[in-house]
Amino acid sequence: MGVRSIVADPSGYWNGLTRAEQGVSGFIVAFVVLLLFGLLTGGLAPTYFLFLVGLAGMYALMSLGLNVQWGYTGLINFSVAAFFGIGAYGTALASSSSSPIAGDLAPVVGLLVALVLAAVLALLIGIPTLRLRADYLAIASIGLAEVVRIIILNEDQWTNGSAGLRGIPTFFDGWPVLSTFPQTMPGIAISWLPGETIVLRQSFWQATLNVTLVLAFIGVSYFVLKRAHRSPWGRLLRTIRGDEDLARALGKNTYRYKMQAFVLGSLIMALAGVFYAHLNLYVGPGDLNPITTFYVWVAVILGGSGSNRGALFGGFVIVAIQQGTRFLNDFGWIPFDVAPLRLLVIGVIIVLIMRFRPEGVLPPQRELIWPSVVDEAPKQPDTGVRDAKAGESE
Repeated sequence: MGVRSIVADPSGYWNGLTRAEQGVSGFIVAFVVLLLFGLLTGGLAPTYFLFLVGLAGMYALMSLGLNVQWGYTGLINFSVAAFFGIGAYGTALASSSSSPIAGDLAPVVGLLVALVLAAVLALLIGIPTLRLRADYLAIASIGLAEVVRIIILNEDQWTNGSAGLRGIPTFFDGWPVLSTFPQTMPGIAISWLPGETIVLRQSFWQATLNVTLVLAFIGVSYFVLKRAHRSPWGRLLRTIRGDEDLARALGKNTYRYKMQAFVLGSLIMALAGVFYAHLNLYVGPGDLNPITTFYVWVAVILGGSGSNRGALFGGFVIVAIQQGTRFLNDFGWIPFDVAPLRLLVIGVIIVLIMRFRPEGVLPPQRELIWPSVVDEAPKQPDTGVRDAKAGESE
């Protein structure tokens, strides 16, 4: 159903949603209202709000990448942080002024370098492991994540070691109009409430560009994956996940398809790393912390394995828990430090999901049906099978 149809018949659209979709929609609306309340009362700065949106988009990208590998194909990859780091370091080594290898190249070149590095690494790890059982890939990917992190930490002549890379330009540096957009935009003072004045300065406009960039990355990735998921290629990946022997019996080269899914997912993870490098303007070995992989797995399981919408939703929920718990310490009536309990909160959520909704909040079934097929399908067949066989329909 398109946007025009939703505006024309909102109640019909709402009634057509499943109970889970209605619950997620209600959660999103309530969360947006909460954020707006924070913005209007001055509790949440607009620039920081946009930073959180960018962070959520980054996790959503990584979740989409893992969803291709695990949700579509059943490949267990515990090296999400490694591919994220390859993307971040790839673009930083090409565009950073402190890069010991190249440096000062255009960020678009850095993007291409990051994607090429991620593809090569995915091929190198996929060639020896994808012919084996899924658990061997899991073991190999754990080792890969540590190997990449240790190489980046110790090879000073290539990566600056523990000092990391500084002087990374923004992604739109050197672009016509957009490179000077934050500087040329005037400061705007907004008074939401009496006594509360918010001034939108250069940092706000820069954050707006960052959000635009991550939304563009998500939009392209989501569109490609949505089409792929419903295509014969996507159906074959789901067959491999359900029963690889059956796919082989049908004459399919499952190794080739698994490699394609593995490389595609790794590229999307690297894309998240590229965005992070140009958002944070610094990358270091600490950005490859294995906890990132844990968060992304939680996001995919929470949203629903195989569901692109679920991966997006899970990514935003993870950032909401990560960053939301920081503010709970501001409430004086809570007698203990809440922020360190975020892992406990995430663990409890995973236990509840596994107990009451193991398929995830937004399972993928609704994504596998073309909307036009649903809209054009008759509510009941014009003729029965028996009538058709008897020729009565002619």
